[in-house]
Amino acid sequence: MDNSIMNAMDAIAGSQASAYITLADGNRYKFMQLYSFESNMEINLVEVPILGKTGKGNKPSGWTGEWKGTAHYNQSILRQMWLEYKNTGRLPSFDIQITNEDPTSAIGRQTIVLKGCLSKGGILAKFDADSETLDEDIEGTFDDWEMPESFTMLTGMQ
Repeated sequence: MDNSIMNAMDAIAGSQASAYITLADGNRYKFMQLYSFESNMEINLVEVPILGKTGKGNKPSGWTGEWKGTAHYNQSILRQMWLEYKNTGRLPSFDIQITNEDPTSAIGRQTIVLKGCLSKGGILAKFDADSETLDEDIEGTFDDWEMPESFTMLTGMQ
C-alpha cells in the first residue's frame, strides 16, 4: 500500500508569480499591475461516426487559446495598443510570460509563454470616488504557447 501524500508546503502560493509583456517591437515590461491571471487552451473535438458502434468516437481537430486577468488600473500599454488599432486598423500583438515559483515548495518553477496575444479591448477611462483603488478586467487570445520550464515531479507521484 502506497501512503504517499502531498506535503502542504508544495501547494503554490497564489501571489508567488511574475508576469511580463513583450511587444512586437521588442519592448518588454514587467506587468506587475496584474493580481489575477489565467490562460486556457481549449482542444476542439469533433464527433466521429463509427460503423458497428452505437456511440460516436471523438477526435481532436485543433485548439484555441484565451487569457484573462484583473489588474490595477495604472498602466496605459494596452490602451496605447487600442488607440493604434483605432487610428490605423492594426492591432499590435504581444507575448505574455507567466512564471510561478514559490520558494517554500519543492517543485521549482514553471514558465508559460503565450505567443501572438491579442487584446479584446477594455476600459478607456475610469473613476470611482467611492473606491479605495481602481482595477480593470482584461482579456484576449493567443495563437501559440511554450513551456520553457516545468514543475518537477513531487516525491511519491511516481
